[in-house]
Amino acid sequence: MFTQIKEMKNVRIIPPKPKENRKLRVAAYCRVSTSGPEQLRSLEIQIKAFTKMIKSHPNWLFAGVFYDIESGLRRSGRKSLDKLLRNAAKGKIDYIITKSISRVSRDTLEVLKIIRFLRGRGINMHFENEKLDSIEADKEFEITLRGMLAQDESRNISENIQWGIQRKFEKGEIYTKYKNFMGYTCVDGEIVIVPEQAEVVRKIFDLYLHGLSLGQIKAYLESQGIKTATGKDDWNVKTIRDMLKNEKYKGDTMLQKTFTEDFMTGKKRRNDGQRNKYYVKDSHPAIVSAGVFDKVQEEMAKRSRFVSKEDGTAEISGSKYSGKYILGNLLVCGDCGASYRRRTERSKVVWRCATRMEKGKEVCPHSPTLDEDRIIKTLSETVCENGVYDEGIIRSEVDRIRIFKLYIMIYYRSGEQAKVCF
Repeated sequence: MFTQIKEMKNVRIIPPKPKENRKLRVAAYCRVSTSGPEQLRSLEIQIKAFTKMIKSHPNWLFAGVFYDIESGLRRSGRKSLDKLLRNAAKGKIDYIITKSISRVSRDTLEVLKIIRFLRGRGINMHFENEKLDSIEADKEFEITLRGMLAQDESRNISENIQWGIQRKFEKGEIYTKYKNFMGYTCVDGEIVIVPEQAEVVRKIFDLYLHGLSLGQIKAYLESQGIKTATGKDDWNVKTIRDMLKNEKYKGDTMLQKTFTEDFMTGKKRRNDGQRNKYYVKDSHPAIVSAGVFDKVQEEMAKRSRFVSKEDGTAEISGSKYSGKYILGNLLVCGDCGASYRRRTERSKVVWRCATRMEKGKEVCPHSPTLDEDRIIKTLSETVCENGVYDEGIIRSEVDRIRIFKLYIMIYYRSGEQAKVCF
């Protein structure tokens, strides 16, 4: 018998590389909620303190101090925080210092997302007040708990503020810190008339009662070189319409027209009876008489009932719109000209071209399907007051909306058009 002898394999040992004595690139994050003098002083102190701390450390490289002046409840608008996280993702930062968990966010879920995002890249965020490090997975529960406390504190603050505002409403105390309010300014807590601007307001009301459309009033103001309240040369028909509907011009104030639905998102809704409204009569000096103001409201209601006929003339109808849904009277396919129809697909409400629904995409290949929530959001931001969806405004201002593949074209009753990428 032969014994098989295995040959020894040629194995070369590669020793580990010595760990580089590399300096850490360290950044800091600061945030204050408002731009008040006291908050800005606090922000300045934080920036100076963090800058000095990082630059004086022998093993650290200064990677910047990032700061925002925004609410801690919402991520939107916090550009510096976004930039900080982008730099971290690109490998430009190794370590982040911040004063406390609440400075990063008062939204518990948002805090978790951020610390997990950083931990996944091996980056630690140190919270000074809490003496916690996000890189330690076993500290996540404590960080979450502290974040929940910060979120609950924000809820209490919001509720206290709302309670105080409600008491002021009940007493008829009106807001007196308006900026860029055509015709008025605020002096020592009182609303006072600006004579030159008041003449412009009266002219707008007068022109409307003499039959001019919103578009024609806009053209007149611009032709006369009359500037807006913000000093711009170009007027917006929506601004003119809002002025004509604003009860403040007859010296009254309606309080709580909108309300904050969720303190976390800050989203506002139009108050259509969900909460009390408070109408304060003779709350400040009037620019137009109650009679003129009421005539304008009657005229606006009358014009909203005009319907164009095929021969180009117009007649007053009981209602321009028919059917259960207003969008069914407005949405038109930009490709084939057919109306859009509402339907529910997979528990989602959408609008689709009638031709495409009945005859297939071969007949109308370019018409997009519209998500109802998305089109309502677009109309809220483009047409309605304060970005709050108001079907009454849509009825009175919009003639039709043509739907194209990449955008929609809104045709106003004033003759104006607006192209909105969609």
